[in-house]
Amino acid sequence: MREIMIITGEASGDLHGSRLVAAIKKIAPQYQFCGMGGSELRDQGVEILVDAAQMAVVGIIEVLAHLKDIRAAMRTLENRLRQNRPCLLILLDYPDFNLILAAKARKLGIPVFYYISPQVWAWRSGRVKKIQRLVDRMAVILPFEKEFYASRGMEVEFAGHPLMDSVNTSMNKDDFLSGNDIPTGRTIVGILPGSRKKEIRSMLPIFLDTARKLVQAGKNPVFLLPLAPTLQENDLRENGLAECGLDIKIISENRYDLMAACDLALAASGTVTLELAILNVPMVVSYRLSRLTYQLGHRFIKVKYASLVNLIADSPLVAELLQDDAVPDKIVSELLALWPGMTARDKMLTGLAEVRKQLGGPGASERVARLALETCSCQEAVRG
Repeated sequence: MREIMIITGEASGDLHGSRLVAAIKKIAPQYQFCGMGGSELRDQGVEILVDAAQMAVVGIIEVLAHLKDIRAAMRTLENRLRQNRPCLLILLDYPDFNLILAAKARKLGIPVFYYISPQVWAWRSGRVKKIQRLVDRMAVILPFEKEFYASRGMEVEFAGHPLMDSVNTSMNKDDFLSGNDIPTGRTIVGILPGSRKKEIRSMLPIFLDTARKLVQAGKNPVFLLPLAPTLQENDLRENGLAECGLDIKIISENRYDLMAACDLALAASGTVTLELAILNVPMVVSYRLSRLTYQLGHRFIKVKYASLVNLIADSPLVAELLQDDAVPDKIVSELLALWPGMTARDKMLTGLAEVRKQLGGPGASERVARLALETCSCQEAVRG
């Protein structure tokens, strides 16, 4: 059997990578897989040479502390490339590590397929030349990325966004509400402060104050908060939930059913904004970083918007209240403008429908699988 190596460094890459492996196996079951990843790839039968959990570090101090693990992981993967000579190396995002491994594969004559572009359009765009030099073929998941790369002399394939396959509901709104003892006839507001403890510390107190002010403004909404699998309820209680005095329903299951049941949502900036767009939920986006991190990022990051929804729409479709603007009074004002019956709400729903069109239809993993197999077959034919 021929072998394909696949490399992911984060939980989202592990998930998207597992779906890609499943799609490749369905088309070409003769291939076996090895690489770096987590439980999702392992469940697909991938031989995990390096557990991605030990590589999921951010920040200069954390990276320096894990240099030994990073170097050991690179040696392990390079040895497998040399010994087994897989017919294809598939890389998902994680550029600082993956581009080094791509260079090693290139020297060995192993074709490289890159899936999910690093955010070179946001910062360090000079990496495009390096990617072009080291990668045989690339599939991107955001529609504007194809034009971005083309303007810099590199052709890439837009395969559609994998969230279009994974963001699905399992029940209708009425069943979800009745199954969770949630009253009907009231506006439902989703509170989505993030999935990391650091985000909860920063954003949850602001979001709770916002919820309190909505109630004080005479609204009587139902508040829903999905508990991310990376968090415990205690993480919420310790950051304001215990003493907030609000009736907020915490639900740890059926995340997408919860989000789809919301009339509007207050969300931290991140992938969740795209999930809400796919589920057709109007939103206000807010985020706050440490002042130093924000100032450094503001110098180097070259995009007009913080949210993926606005980047895809190429317009300020959803309100972004960041840093000093991430205050309850301003957030409440934006939320009230999206209340059922408001004109701004209808305008946003029209815009979200256009964003969904641009994301491509379902089937991204299968399309990427065919591109990857074409890359593998073409290179094998060349070696002939």
